[in-house]
Amino acid sequence: MQTLYNIHQLKSLKKQTNLKYSLDVLRFVTNEDMQNYNMTASEDGFFLLGLEATTMMQNLTFASFSAAYILTVFGNFTIIFIIRAECRLHTPMYFFLANLALIEIIYPSSVIPNTLHMLVKEDKRISFAGCFIQMFIFITLGGSECILLGIMAYDRYVAICNPLLYTTIMGRLFCLHLVLICWAVGFLNSLLHTVLAGLLPFCADRHIKHFFCEIPCILKLSCKNTSLNEMLIFFLGGSITVGSLTLILVSYACIVVSVVRIRSLTGKHKTFSTCISHLIVVSVFFGTVISIYIRPTSQTSDDENRIISVVYGVFTPLFNPIIYSFRNQEFQRALLRVLQAQTALCSP
Repeated sequence: MQTLYNIHQLKSLKKQTNLKYSLDVLRFVTNEDMQNYNMTASEDGFFLLGLEATTMMQNLTFASFSAAYILTVFGNFTIIFIIRAECRLHTPMYFFLANLALIEIIYPSSVIPNTLHMLVKEDKRISFAGCFIQMFIFITLGGSECILLGIMAYDRYVAICNPLLYTTIMGRLFCLHLVLICWAVGFLNSLLHTVLAGLLPFCADRHIKHFFCEIPCILKLSCKNTSLNEMLIFFLGGSITVGSLTLILVSYACIVVSVVRIRSLTGKHKTFSTCISHLIVVSVFFGTVISIYIRPTSQTSDDENRIISVVYGVFTPLFNPIIYSFRNQEFQRALLRVLQAQTALCSP
């Protein structure tokens, strides 16, 4: 009986030991997981590592980004000022162009100043709130620009294919509604993605291999499955992109048909020359957007994303004023008239 009692005691002790070990393991795992998941709560912010390079390369990057930003802001502000000052440019096409110029001012302003600060101060940290505000602004402007380019293509279609009805169709109130829709869709699309990304738990590694907070890079830092976020990016971003691109392609298909019917070569060249600038901007913009936002994050490399982001986030806003306005003879004449008027006012 004593032997049976000892065996029972040993089994009971073994069970207690196993239970205690299991609880200790569970407690350790839980604490470690909570530490990883709550890292962003205890240490607010991320680290942007996208522009790590030698001192010479950082100085070159600082100089090129600074020059691009100053010229971008100056060029787009000039477009807005000339369009507002010259009454002959108060047409739907230039109204949309002024909105595009406004987007191209805010677009780089949400990224480049912070990037230049990091290059000078060697401080790579960005706060959690600052990161998501930057991402929200960037996505909003990207969606709005996408829709605006489609609207501008439709405007060219009406002007070329239905010139007699142009002023009737593209009335001031209708154009205002189109622009409001453009900004509203970009805002709501960005709000959804930003809120869902903000609800994700982030692990201990908070180093973003980019020079600003872009949503594919943010999703890679999450400890949770981001399939829902990627699916929404694909379907909502794809719907906006494909919808705008379809409107552009259909509009220009109709324009090509109308241009072919024109008998004189001069008339064909003059008609289609008004659309070439828009086609160049559309090709650059949609090519970069599709390559980053429509593909799953698992199929994108960090180096590739950085290069593409520099193209459409830093240099495209610089080239758009040159492509759209300063090569446009009508805009050049308006610029000359405004400068002459300002000179006459300033002269004694």
